[in-house]
Amino acid sequence: MTDKAAITFEQIRERAYEIWERNHRPAGFEIEFWLLAERELKAERERKRNAGGHAGGGSGGDGAAS
Repeated sequence: MTDKAAITFEQIRERAYEIWERNHRPAGFEIEFWLLAERELKAERERKRNAGGHAGGGSGGDGAAS
């Protein structure tokens, strides 16, 4: 299945770096952070697709609390 707005290598790399920094830059977790970044980006893309253009849904459940 091809997606015209596919997640790019660069987007995954940037997200994985953000996750690494949020977790105090531990060594040895490159693959885990890469896979987590990919999952997060795919989930965000899916939420946007399912929202179908509804502006301001307002549920506030984007997982901002860590």
